[in-house]
Amino acid sequence: MSDKGCDVDLTRAKQNTGVWLVKIPKYLAQQWGKASGRGEVGKLKIAKQQGKTLVSFNLNEDLSVVEHSEEKTTSVRAPREHPFTMQTVGGQNLAVFTESSSDQITLEGMVVQRAECRPAVSESYMKLKKLQIKESMKPLRLSQQLEKAVTNNYKPVSNHTYNVEYEKKKKEEGKRARADKQKVLEMLFSAFEKHQYYNIKDLVEITKQPVIYLKEILREIGVYNPRGPHKSTWELKAEYRHYQEGENEEEKMV
Repeated sequence: MSDKGCDVDLTRAKQNTGVWLVKIPKYLAQQWGKASGRGEVGKLKIAKQQGKTLVSFNLNEDLSVVEHSEEKTTSVRAPREHPFTMQTVGGQNLAVFTESSSDQITLEGMVVQRAECRPAVSESYMKLKKLQIKESMKPLRLSQQLEKAVTNNYKPVSNHTYNVEYEKKKKEEGKRARADKQKVLEMLFSAFEKHQYYNIKDLVEITKQPVIYLKEILREIGVYNPRGPHKSTWELKAEYRHYQEGENEEEKMV
């Protein structure tokens, strides 16, 4: 159904059309599906017996053959007689709507009777249940031996480029053992005496330290520039700077 709002055709609401809501077995719905476009699927019989209404559905004989989903040669006959178990609506307001290909919603009628369509217990019904149980026990996936190799244009890659780069980076990180924090600070201060701005790649090369460890130390003594002329670079906090004022404009990013 479309998410957009649309008008609902309530023409039949004025006609006070009543409909039945009937629950049917799965196999019966499948057999009805095979009759699509062929017209009649069976006959509904309504009779009175000792003041009680008896309802039953009789499936057409040509639709009573139920084939095995895989083995078409295996088939059983479904029960043709299906008595109804009648139920009350129970004070509920239930309605049936249909939707056309143009998203037109139409009220078909209000539910005036509920029922359950059940197959009459018979030899054909027991055979059908046996077939259904057999199918339900089959695994969803099966292994199959191929007679010849499958050839196509796709060739599997032992390792994708991004995986190779990631592994290379991981190995490089692993080779860089964490040095003593004081030693790293000395290297950083020495570097910042030469230049005011550094990107993280250059500082990693200078200190030979893992990126995560180096950033932890930089956050204590430095400031990261996310924008501006020195975007994506680090510089020392004001209290750690030793260069003269005015050098900032002459300093170039490494």
